[in-house]
Amino acid sequence: MLKKIKIKIEGIRSQDDKALVEAEIDVLKGVSNVKVDEKTGESQINFDDVFISKNKIIETIESLGYKLEEGVGLSHALKEQLYFVKGMHCASCEILIEKKLLSIGGVKSVEAKADKGEVLIEYVGKRPKMEMLNSILRKENYVFFDQPVERENSLKKNNPLKIFLISALFIGGFLYLYKSGLSGWVNVSSKSSLPAFFALGLIAGVSSCAALVGGMVLSMSKQWLEIYSDRKSTLEKLQPHIMFNTGRVVSFAVLGVILGVIGSRLQISLGFTSFLIIVVSIVMFFLALQMLGVKGLRKFQFTLPKFVTRYIADETNFKGRYMPFVMGAFTFFLPCGFTITAQGMALLSGNPVQGGLIMALFALGTTPALLLIGFSAVKFSSRPHLSYQFSKIAGVLILFFAIFNVNNQLNVLGFSSLNDFSRKSAVIAKDANTNANSKTSDEGLAPIVDGKQILKMDASSRGYQPNYFKIKAGIPVRWEVRDVGTSGCTNAIISRSLFEGQIPLTPGKTSIKEFTPTKAGKYKFSCWMGMVSGIIEVVSDTGSVVGTAAVSAASNGINTNNSDIVPSGASGCGCGGGGGSGGSCGGR
Repeated sequence: MLKKIKIKIEGIRSQDDKALVEAEIDVLKGVSNVKVDEKTGESQINFDDVFISKNKIIETIESLGYKLEEGVGLSHALKEQLYFVKGMHCASCEILIEKKLLSIGGVKSVEAKADKGEVLIEYVGKRPKMEMLNSILRKENYVFFDQPVERENSLKKNNPLKIFLISALFIGGFLYLYKSGLSGWVNVSSKSSLPAFFALGLIAGVSSCAALVGGMVLSMSKQWLEIYSDRKSTLEKLQPHIMFNTGRVVSFAVLGVILGVIGSRLQISLGFTSFLIIVVSIVMFFLALQMLGVKGLRKFQFTLPKFVTRYIADETNFKGRYMPFVMGAFTFFLPCGFTITAQGMALLSGNPVQGGLIMALFALGTTPALLLIGFSAVKFSSRPHLSYQFSKIAGVLILFFAIFNVNNQLNVLGFSSLNDFSRKSAVIAKDANTNANSKTSDEGLAPIVDGKQILKMDASSRGYQPNYFKIKAGIPVRWEVRDVGTSGCTNAIISRSLFEGQIPLTPGKTSIKEFTPTKAGKYKFSCWMGMVSGIIEVVSDTGSVVGTAAVSAASNGINTNNSDIVPSGASGCGCGGGGGSGGSCGGR
């Protein structure tokens, strides 16, 4: 529990005495703020009694050679009052209420519990009036009561259909941009001009970066707004978002310099990247459910320990004030496909200045979209009648982005995903027609030329054409992939179960990969972000087929009636590696 004591220290006569006491008390674990008046000796100390007791603080002061004036600040005649609060729903609400109420004269400690909607105040003297508490926290939309109250059913006051339609509009716009091939308009290589990387960042900001980093910003906006709710202007409330993006640009620039220095010696496994993205997306998923008001998650808060969040929320602490900066810097290690491409180009530049500029301009390009997300959060929250709707819309969008991210990573790792279900529904009619006209088990197999099975495929930012092939086990395969406009997310193909490394793609050119399949089964291949994927079905050389339908490799056929897909894997690829330069890992 966060507590406050006021004491009068005898022997405080100068600035040196004041500095000594404040320094020695401030370093004690659990103490958050110390103020000593060098003229009167009157002092105020805020502390968390989970880590340190009042007696320990007093003993420390006395060990410095000072005495406490008898009876001052040592009274144990504390009274308690329990209040019930509407509008409190997370750890940030708890911290904000505790900070505000602890500034009231006579209040010695405050403990807020969001899951119960309760605030316990310890005080001396007169009981804090409920009208005063409501006045202090009116702007934050918290309402205090003496008696338990039912949690407000906001759905009765708001139109859930409206929230659904607005959310659907945003999701539809995102999917349209994602499917439209917009990302294919900008292609970069290690020799591209620097403005090209800024343009790449702009595209990333409204596509995969919006789903990953934008979803992260949305999930944090609510907490940042509560911590900074006492700021008056929009610009001041945007401060954490500005710091987040500043940290992102600075870290990308600094680490870009490092990438330029070490060249291709740094390798980050795509398997590890997928795992990291899935973990972050799962946290986003549960945060979204909390924002949507799922009752079962009210008691289970995805937050740091309370003493840590109190420290972060204390703006007198450098680390607390600049935590959004640190979070922004962390996003370098949470890359989308566009980021991986930029990182790969910085690696291949072999020049620290060039590498730093590449990454800085790319991060700068993503900033407008991320700031727009933050600005929208601030403007909606400043209007009480819209804050609920924004919270619910943000919850729906975060939920969508979390599922979108996890689904893509399932493609990267080669496991079943939502893409497979859509592929199944699209093939029902074709299966019936194919089976009716099938004469031999060899029908639909890739043609063999000079002893090699030939696969031909076009790759673009929209996907693969065709995205389903059937080949025989034990016979060498020559896979020819023509790049007709890939993006940063789709400019390389991976399928570890079939071959090591990747197939790097170059706009306007045909990349060739040769391998020999050994076991029958269905093998998934995808881009390194899993945003587009396909299937290679391998049948035994005796002609037995895994599945019922056979589709020509030269046609646009698809078939996944058999769901036993062999994972493609996602390891062995370094930071980047597409975009026409061949990347940093093999597969040639």
